[in-house]
Amino acid sequence: MKFEHSDKVNDLRKRVSAFMDEYIYPNEATLYEQCDQGERWKVLPLLEDIKAKAKSADLWNLFLPESEHGAGLTNTEYAPLCEIMGRSRWAPEAFNCSAPDTGNMEVLARYGTAEQKQEWLEPLLAGEIRSAFAMTEPAVASSDATNIECRIEADGDDYVINGTKWWTSGIGDPRCKILITMGKTDPSAHKYQQQSMVLVARDTPGVTVKRMLTVFGADDAPHGHGEVEFKDVRVPRSNILLGEGRGFEIAQGRLGPGRIHHCMRAIGVAERALEDMCRRALQRTAFGRRLADMGVTKHHIALSRMEIDQARLLTLRAAYMMDTVGNKAARSEIAQIKVAVPNMAGRVVDRAIQVHGAAGVSGDFGLAAAYAGLRTLRIADGPDEVHTDQIGRLELKKYL
Repeated sequence: MKFEHSDKVNDLRKRVSAFMDEYIYPNEATLYEQCDQGERWKVLPLLEDIKAKAKSADLWNLFLPESEHGAGLTNTEYAPLCEIMGRSRWAPEAFNCSAPDTGNMEVLARYGTAEQKQEWLEPLLAGEIRSAFAMTEPAVASSDATNIECRIEADGDDYVINGTKWWTSGIGDPRCKILITMGKTDPSAHKYQQQSMVLVARDTPGVTVKRMLTVFGADDAPHGHGEVEFKDVRVPRSNILLGEGRGFEIAQGRLGPGRIHHCMRAIGVAERALEDMCRRALQRTAFGRRLADMGVTKHHIALSRMEIDQARLLTLRAAYMMDTVGNKAARSEIAQIKVAVPNMAGRVVDRAIQVHGAAGVSGDFGLAAAYAGLRTLRIADGPDEVHTDQIGRLELKKYL
């Protein structure tokens, strides 16, 4: 198992890094200012301009594996690029590689009909619209997807959808035009064949955003996470993805790549936090000496360096397994990084906050937002406990 990248991937790494240096990092403060001025849920003109530059530079849709629409990269090849993008909140969207659009595009590319691809996948690939994924529900423990209660019932040529979803990421963006929605079409079927996924246009009557949710007090505008009510929502039966009862199958296919992307980006977050920690430690003095000269600071830096490198290797191994034996065979490896990487990155950011002191919990350095995002990640793609249970079961199975 070697992680020596091809000339093509090394070239892309240099180009993505150079693009970040030229367009992302120098404009981060301005993007935050644009985000905070006036209406919160809006398109940011500067980010749109950066996206156009990335598209012109052919640094676009890099995430799509096994598709003519992407860069033709494997998960292992995409990993270092995704890590670089994870260093900035704005970078994934700048390259049209941000969630939940990446997962939704993979679903449409893999399972969509020709008509569905033309109507929704093509504008998503072009960056003309954005999307949302409606799965989690407030009334049930959605870490067990068989609990989902939203009903999708056939009525003539239509499906009628009734239910409430929340943590529907991206619903606050004015460019959100399509939701992939999961619900029960047949409650009497086998528990893994009760669920289906349908495409719901954002402007369909009966789709109502009840409220935008906050994460540790932040609303994550202009992207955001909403509680969405579906009340007698009618969509054509042709909007079904893959077929009735295939929702669980699609979810598993979608969440594998999505989880690994999150982990790759989290490593980028941790790398940047470590850099910030080192720079701060070299610049600040307390009690007559630099923070960098204090043993506890060097200890925190050393732990962070080791933990980041360990997590990266574990993530690359999972990516390699996905590429070579498939997502199902790589279930344990995917679950391992889902637990290990966000926990690691959270510890690194926590240490960086400590070195920054009071400034670390402010909005000035991005560490507080990074910490909130990483803590949320330990729930967003399934709780740690679900993944550790799966890892344990798969490990025990070797000895039966």
